[in-house]
Amino acid sequence: MCGRFVTTSSVHGAVATLLEESWSLPENYNVAPTEEVPVVREREGRRELVPVRWGMVAPRSPVFGGGKPVINARIETVASNGLFKGPFEKGRVIVPAAGYYEWVRLPDGSKQPHFIQDPDSDLAMAGVVRAWRDPAKGDDDPDKWRLSMSIITRDAHVAPGEVHDRMPACLTPDAYDAWLGGDLDAEEVLALLDRVSVEVAHELMHYPVSKAVNSPRNNGPELIAPLES
Repeated sequence: MCGRFVTTSSVHGAVATLLEESWSLPENYNVAPTEEVPVVREREGRRELVPVRWGMVAPRSPVFGGGKPVINARIETVASNGLFKGPFEKGRVIVPAAGYYEWVRLPDGSKQPHFIQDPDSDLAMAGVVRAWRDPAKGDDDPDKWRLSMSIITRDAHVAPGEVHDRMPACLTPDAYDAWLGGDLDAEEVLALLDRVSVEVAHELMHYPVSKAVNSPRNNGPELIAPLES
């Protein structure tokens, strides 16, 4: 799964080719569910960077963010699951990240966090967004619609030295246009994501980091520093 990730203003590699010079990502070394995160989407042929809530909200939810946040969507069911089917067809986005965290269970039962990254590039995680209408706001209220998203995950056993059994499905630069655009049908897009996310998985590396990352209250570049052996 993907339960925490990192964004920084200094992007490099694949994601740098995606973002425009006028766009800026926040410095957040411990992005947690329900936080507002930047995603790239395409509307009427133009790309834009928009903030959305991490944790998809069902359209019939009486409140925005009530209940357990749905932070991940499985690649195996994202095109057919009722919550994700529509967003997968018309609400695909890219979630920029410098890397993400996963936890390894140690023999003593404790969990050791690892930071996972492509050392040569930031990650373009595949996500899906849907809109939620606030029933308390009128049709003429510009804030009547709010956006929330889930990150698509896949089986992590395609990645050499995997840390967890699930991992975010990430895109390569040559897949950005097709993923954000509307020229391919759902089956073709799914096949594309399945193929390119395996390519990205083979470039990932990981190392143990401080257990301070366990608390979302902790934030800063020290969280992704490798533990001294």
